[in-house]
Amino acid sequence: MAEHPLPVRSRAFAVHLLTASGAALGLLALLAATQAQWTLMFLLLGAALVVDGVDGWFARRLDVAQILPNWSGEVLDYVVDFVTYVMVPAYAISIGGLLPPKLAVAGGLTIMVTGALYFADMRMKTSDHYFRGFPAVWNMVAFYLFLLRPEPWLAAVAVAIFAALTFVPVVFVHPVRVKRLRGLTLALLVLWSLLAAFALTRDLAPGPLVTGGLCVIALYFLGLGLVRRGPGSQGEE
Repeated sequence: MAEHPLPVRSRAFAVHLLTASGAALGLLALLAATQAQWTLMFLLLGAALVVDGVDGWFARRLDVAQILPNWSGEVLDYVVDFVTYVMVPAYAISIGGLLPPKLAVAGGLTIMVTGALYFADMRMKTSDHYFRGFPAVWNMVAFYLFLLRPEPWLAAVAVAIFAALTFVPVVFVHPVRVKRLRGLTLALLVLWSLLAAFALTRDLAPGPLVTGGLCVIALYFLGLGLVRRGPGSQGEE
């Protein structure tokens, strides 16, 4: 098979560089966390989410897997996601004063171990594009813990519950790929993004109206898996 021209391979490799930039954003977020700059940390994690949301589109459009078969975009994506979804939030939850002091390190270690196991699970997605088990989105858990600032024991319970749900055969919606109620889900995802951005401009103290809206949207996403129909149901094939 003839090798693709250098400009074609360069464009394809640029997509991998875009994906890998998420890891750099993760390191910057970690550095912000070491300075207790939580708003900056979440802004950087948000930027990493944007990268994670667009790199796949570029990869498919430029046929990156075909042009660069020796580079696995899927593996690269998992590496970056582990940094931004698991490692940085685990550190922030450990040192952010959210958990009881005696449980802070244990909580972070639990997040790291369960998150690593989840990314290694070949059954993490169902045929109709739901996540099987809690999909290790600890960045979202961290966001709500910093937003709500519950009692430390309650935060510890929340961490324990989500860690346990990693191994439980319940499903969580993929907000883009699941077909059922996709229009509503995407609309709420956009609204969530706007509310979250506003919360960050208010240093995670946006007031009860915005906080309430963020919580209601979170309940929608958490509950959508509970009313999921089977893979063969109409609209989910």
